[in-house]
Amino acid sequence: MWKSLWRSRDRFSLQEFKYQINELQKIKVVDKLNRESIFNILQSIVEIVTYGDRHDPSIFECFMEYQILAEFLRLLKIGRNSRIEANVLHYLSIMIQNMENYCFSNDYINNIILHPYEFDVGDLAPYYVSFLRTVSGKVNRDTICLLVKVQDDIVVSFPLYTAALKFARHEEKMIQIAVRALTFNIYNVSDDMVYAFITTPPVSEYFSDLVLDLRQQCFSLDILVNAIKDNFTHMMWKELLLETDKFIDDLYYCKDIIRVGDFRLSTLMIHDLLGLLIIPVLLPSLQSYHTNDLQISALSSLYIFSHLIQIFDVKEVVDSVAVALLYPYTVLSIGKDGGSISRENNINLFLEHLNEFGECLTSISTTESGMTERVNGECLSRHSAECTSSSSHASNLEQDDRQSKSGGILSLIFSENNTLLLASLIFLIILSESRELDDSLASMMGLSQRKIVMEQMILNSVLKFLVSQTACSALTQWTIGWVLRKLLVFQDNKLTVQDLDLFNMSYEKSCERLLNEVKGCWFDYIPVTLKNEWERCMAVLDESSKSKDPSLALTTALNRHIPDGDISSSLAWERMVETVKVFVLHHLIKAFVYEGRFPENPLLNLRNSLMNTPEETQGMDVRSVNFGSEPSLGSGIPCKISFSKGKESEVYLTPMAKGISGKLVLVEKIPHQTRRVVIAAAPLVGLNPTVDKKHLTWLHLRVRDHQPEIEGSKTGRYQCIISDDHVVDRRWTLGFSSKEACDAAQLLILKEISKQRSRVESLLAPLLRCSAESLLSNGGGDSNLACVV
Repeated sequence: MWKSLWRSRDRFSLQEFKYQINELQKIKVVDKLNRESIFNILQSIVEIVTYGDRHDPSIFECFMEYQILAEFLRLLKIGRNSRIEANVLHYLSIMIQNMENYCFSNDYINNIILHPYEFDVGDLAPYYVSFLRTVSGKVNRDTICLLVKVQDDIVVSFPLYTAALKFARHEEKMIQIAVRALTFNIYNVSDDMVYAFITTPPVSEYFSDLVLDLRQQCFSLDILVNAIKDNFTHMMWKELLLETDKFIDDLYYCKDIIRVGDFRLSTLMIHDLLGLLIIPVLLPSLQSYHTNDLQISALSSLYIFSHLIQIFDVKEVVDSVAVALLYPYTVLSIGKDGGSISRENNINLFLEHLNEFGECLTSISTTESGMTERVNGECLSRHSAECTSSSSHASNLEQDDRQSKSGGILSLIFSENNTLLLASLIFLIILSESRELDDSLASMMGLSQRKIVMEQMILNSVLKFLVSQTACSALTQWTIGWVLRKLLVFQDNKLTVQDLDLFNMSYEKSCERLLNEVKGCWFDYIPVTLKNEWERCMAVLDESSKSKDPSLALTTALNRHIPDGDISSSLAWERMVETVKVFVLHHLIKAFVYEGRFPENPLLNLRNSLMNTPEETQGMDVRSVNFGSEPSLGSGIPCKISFSKGKESEVYLTPMAKGISGKLVLVEKIPHQTRRVVIAAAPLVGLNPTVDKKHLTWLHLRVRDHQPEIEGSKTGRYQCIISDDHVVDRRWTLGFSSKEACDAAQLLILKEISKQRSRVESLLAPLLRCSAESLLSNGGGDSNLACVV
């Protein structure tokens, strides 16, 4: 009986809930002494409400009856100087997040949002924005009316939205992300009155501010692009990629706003993009005769435009850029001051031209099947000229200017600047292959499978660029190869005799450089490098324009030629990999030109034993011979070596090669035993055994210490910087009992290296023989490649 009187309350019961509410209502002041107890009460209330929302309807009824949200608001008001706002907002967020029933009535949420918080003190902003985002997650067509104030069927106040926009430019990235998530929660409700509110000034200024931020980022990117163009460094490249990532994130956000589906919202966003960014900042630099105070460099404009078109698969934006490039007179009325009045006039005039152009396209007769007939560029130009002839801006221009096709960008392509050439073609390919580009506009761009009007001069310029391979990195050449492959597709793989001669000249150079590497200090890695780079190069050449990284055009400024001759093994490794990359590119392009397809990887199915792994079928496993092992190597050549000052070791030298693997092994005899243990081993390739000119019994060896990464980078971004950190090769000096013994050791080492080289040459022979025969049979001129095999 007495035990039942002292029985504890169920912590999730209605009785416990009322008890906690009563304790909360007793609080009249908040200070350091009772803060913890207040937090415990709030935690209990949140837990009970969350439980009751799912299991006990009476708890939710009690929640509404006692107006718990009002108690939270009261705590905020009486505790302004006690710094409890963050905790109150935190518990509110948890409670709202876990409630399925509506709790937005009586305007308490709006009052909590509008409470005068002191964001300069502590870390209140993240909790506040998190609370706003949580509330937005519960907004739908039924609840949004509880969060807005309406007069005469017009929304005049929306605290949740306007409060969140104040943090849109907050320095913390997570807060920015939360605000953007909140905006989409509201946009996706699809309420007409709310759309009218957010697209009406001053609230609509949020969208123009977004584009103005993009414009400022363009100016920052322009500074970096021009700095890299003049002085390519790793730090500047990394900074450019970081700034580009920020820019791309903002572009995706703008694109998602357009994709929400509301006409007013998408029109406003497109209007701001054209009027504040594309027309006044990006387009003028692509027209050589047009400048204004907002202009950035042509290279930066191409770089930014490429990203923009890749991201904005929005027909209005893509077609606007195409029309502006094809008919530059549509943007000649841009004001230099960039003021709002001038901007409105300019954008309206441009959109008027664009609409007239669209009417021209739709006015073209259709066939009986309903499909639009193919029209050539001149016909479409004539229609456009007729449509715009009434414009006072267009009427002052010469006829040839009105009918020029991409005149401004063609001047960039045919300039002597290879970076501009590559950037222009990457941009044009991305634009012309956009799925949202109008078919007729794509035909007029001259880079379309739908209508091939390819300029031979462009193809010739690209081939000339490719021939100058000593002046650019392999990464740049792969990018040139991607452009060349696209142009060949547009051109039906047709090359003139002069173009074939240019390509064959470049191809022969790549073969000669590969043959030189067979004589180098990394020839044992050439087969595996060829195998890997073949697959990577094919992936690059097959890459869609949608996913092509426009920053690769900037790598033309990376001009670091690694010389031949006596260099460190780490530098020699980089040179070998670059050489293999260039050869693979040329081989694949050659096959595509002559056969219309890429060949299969000739080294793909070779046994692992041939790909720099041990020969396991016969004899010693070369790669298993390492420090501490006890192999049966025969007698070896006795000699002495000192690995530390004043201490010599008597060892036996044994060079050994199996397949394309080879090692020089130094073994030491164990005292009082017949066994021998390996005390040192080094790769055979690169040893370069040299007899000392003064001491004829000394043999100098250089040991590769560089450990290459065979598989290469797995990241999405391209590695375009050659490392400046190079490992210094080790040097061994072996002492022999006589000159004859020293010479014998040198010859034995060279013999084993020659066996390795012969094996590598046998692997490469079919590839090089095929290359030589193809070039000779197709008029490539004399070639020394036939003597390779």
